[in-house]
Amino acid sequence: MTDLKLYRVIQGFFQRYFSDEEAVILFIFLVLFGLLVYALGQALAPVFTAVILAYLLSPIVDRLNDLRVPHLLSVILVCLLFFGVLFVATLIIVPSLVRQVTSLVTELPAMLRLFQDQIQGLPARYPELISSDLAQQWLRGLDLRGIGQQLSSWLPRMLTISLNTLPNVVGVLIYLIVVPLMVFFMLKDRTKLWNSVKSRLLPARRGLMTQIALEMNQQIANYLRGKAIEILIVGLVSFVTFELFGLQYSALLATLVGLSVLIPYIGATVVTIPVFLIGAFQWGFTNELYYVMLAYLIIQMLDGNVLVPLLFSEAVNLNPVSIIIAVLVFGGLWGFWGVFFAIPLATFVKAIFNAWPQHPTSPEPESGSSTDG
Repeated sequence: MTDLKLYRVIQGFFQRYFSDEEAVILFIFLVLFGLLVYALGQALAPVFTAVILAYLLSPIVDRLNDLRVPHLLSVILVCLLFFGVLFVATLIIVPSLVRQVTSLVTELPAMLRLFQDQIQGLPARYPELISSDLAQQWLRGLDLRGIGQQLSSWLPRMLTISLNTLPNVVGVLIYLIVVPLMVFFMLKDRTKLWNSVKSRLLPARRGLMTQIALEMNQQIANYLRGKAIEILIVGLVSFVTFELFGLQYSALLATLVGLSVLIPYIGATVVTIPVFLIGAFQWGFTNELYYVMLAYLIIQMLDGNVLVPLLFSEAVNLNPVSIIIAVLVFGGLWGFWGVFFAIPLATFVKAIFNAWPQHPTSPEPESGSSTDG
């Protein structure tokens, strides 16, 4: 009897959610795609990167086409502009970041000693709040001497890792050449490529897939473009602000602040720690530190209350708990790119659940009922 009930439950589940032929095809397609990404994700990373870039740049090409610019010329102009700006920005930003990271690692032991002096001086500044015993407990808990010894060995380790990764430079160069080429040809021949995919891989009846695609297209496009603009604006404003205050490692900290917007609710909180620590190392607990932290707080408030509503007025509507779970899950699976695409992937999952066809199951006959002949 128990087996019969279990069979009816399973039968009802499949009848409700998988009685539609297109739903079965979509489910198989998603499973196969997931297995492909899991097995060959590292090898196919350039392909996925090129697809995403082509998807983001395609509206600009369409806009130029609307202005009667020839399609091939539009693709060439867009690719040259995008990759040219990216190349120049890399040449300017990356060396500065490398110098600041190296300088920071070198100076960390001295900063820790200064931080220790600051903690020891707190009882004299705030005798009503902090006692000498409490300050000593903090110092013992932090174990600054052990941290300093570990940090002093970081720079040689970083140099060793860099030397060991020199053979991968060829792979990076290949990556940098292949991706722009794929983006160019995807933009140039996207109509032919899409027609080929539709005719060979997708079923003739694809109402469910079309519904999911329509729901996802505008939201994901707005999110990715808006997030890229948000990173640039927040990072640039943070850099200018830190430079005006004379904060050390302003480029490195501004980069961290800009990238922190990728992780809603968590990134800004985490990045506050290095901003505060470097300010404390540089000025101690003085007015300069408080002014910098106030400016940083204003940047975060303007980002959350002004910039985000402007950029994401038509963006995804997800519960904060869903966003955090998506960041943890996809970030754990695919690292940085999983974090970057956590919200679009969560929106994709939500769109599938919203659009998935549900068919009512047939009512089960009541127990003990019989039919008269």
